[in-house]
Amino acid sequence: MKQRHFSMLRDFQLADWFTLANAFCGTGAVFAAMRFLQEGVVRDLLLGMALIPAAFVFDALDGRIARWRKVASTLGRELDSLADVISFGLAPAALGYACGLQGGWDWMVLSYFVGCGVSRLARYNVTAESLSGEEGKVKYFEGTPIPTSVLIVGLLALAAFQGRLGADMWGGAQRVGPWLLHPLVLVYALSGSLMISKTLHIPKP
Repeated sequence: MKQRHFSMLRDFQLADWFTLANAFCGTGAVFAAMRFLQEGVVRDLLLGMALIPAAFVFDALDGRIARWRKVASTLGRELDSLADVISFGLAPAALGYACGLQGGWDWMVLSYFVGCGVSRLARYNVTAESLSGEEGKVKYFEGTPIPTSVLIVGLLALAAFQGRLGADMWGGAQRVGPWLLHPLVLVYALSGSLMISKTLHIPKP
């Protein structure tokens, strides 16, 4: 068992370790959000938010390293997608919940956002080959890439710095039917919808 474990690690390429660093940052952000909900220390929340740009850097580097070393693989692509779901899907949603998006409609929108991110990555993995040019590189994204959620985290960080969390959140809260809705959560709805758009083509660097 132990020998097989280390054998799997030896199969990892350099780029894969950067992908794991991406996932590590995203997981840390989720834990930071949970700790903020337990202790109420804004510093913990800001630390979690700072981990998302760090995950973005690792996500950018793993692709560059894979192309530089010419070791792109199916394993690396799947690993990258799983890490992105954590860092740019689940973690931003958890941070938003920690900031105060805790109404019933907020839950629905945050879940929709994560679902859109998962769908976006699955579609990319399935269509990557058909979207590739003669050189084997995907020329454009269908829909916005999931790492664009770092912009939402930046918005939340600004709110945290200004003390606009919980009941003081921008836009307040509205009761819609049986549940509360914070208008700020609609940025997640917009982001998720743009991710799954098939008509929006964005050139891939």
